[in-house]
Amino acid sequence: MTNENEETNHGLIKTPGQTLLAASLGFLAPVFVILGLVYFYSSAPKQAPGGDNSAQSVDQRIQKVGTLEVKDSSQSAAHSGEEVYKAQCAACHASGAAGAPKFGDAGAWAPRIKQGLEALEHSALKGKGAMPPQAGGQFDDTEIARAVVYMANAAGAKFEEPAAADDKAAGAGESANAAPAAAQKPTAGESSASAAATPEQPAAGESSATPAAAPAAAAPAASASAGADDAHAAAGKKIYETTCAACHGTGVAGAPKFGDKAAWAPRLAAGFDEVLKIATHGKGAMPPKGGSNASDADFKAAVEYLVNSAR
Repeated sequence: MTNENEETNHGLIKTPGQTLLAASLGFLAPVFVILGLVYFYSSAPKQAPGGDNSAQSVDQRIQKVGTLEVKDSSQSAAHSGEEVYKAQCAACHASGAAGAPKFGDAGAWAPRIKQGLEALEHSALKGKGAMPPQAGGQFDDTEIARAVVYMANAAGAKFEEPAAADDKAAGAGESANAAPAAAQKPTAGESSASAAATPEQPAAGESSATPAAAPAAAAPAASASAGADDAHAAAGKKIYETTCAACHGTGVAGAPKFGDKAAWAPRLAAGFDEVLKIATHGKGAMPPKGGSNASDADFKAAVEYLVNSAR
């Protein structure tokens, strides 16, 4: 009975040597399987997911994202105002979107036209309200100015279309060439005066010309003073048109409108110094100096220009 049970419980492994061999195979077999899989996948050709490794596919994957094209603007003709309007301005001005004055609407354009062409050009180039700055885009400053003239003239203005920089340079060159020719051509008065002059000038004539020297010397000083005043006034007008006209030209945000005596009367009653102080330091919606970087002297000239318009 015992011998039969012993024979029944014995399996394939009957000796210690067989046990060692089975353990070794159990450990080495998975190692060889793993090494085989690694060799198989490492020797297989690589390819991008969803693509192939052909030369055409590689070229497509490494191609440049964009290209840079340099154009010589001097060789291309400047666009007309109508072309710039249709390409860039019509998006808002054709329908009056976002508060833009509609093309051809004389009523909407009238207060803007009164500000002058420089103020309109400044608003177009620097931006105003919902309109972003137009400078630095597809068109240059002269082309944008032409579009402004085109829209304003369609609403009743009579502005002259600005010339391109090349045209202005050519005109300046012609004027410069014409100046020497005009200077070389003597007038009839000069010719007769030269003919009448004699080398033997009497002494009495010389002494009679001496008293006139003092008024002649005073004339350059008076001219220089007048020139300085003109430059001061011109600087004030320029700052008004480029900075102040945005609010004072239309009376927006409670700003006293340019030339409105009734609106300026209570402010002028406090005196010019008080008006200048408020304008310099800012008040309400108006930032200091209207947001400009003008010098104190030039900004004072702008305030004087505004004040004088209401007197």
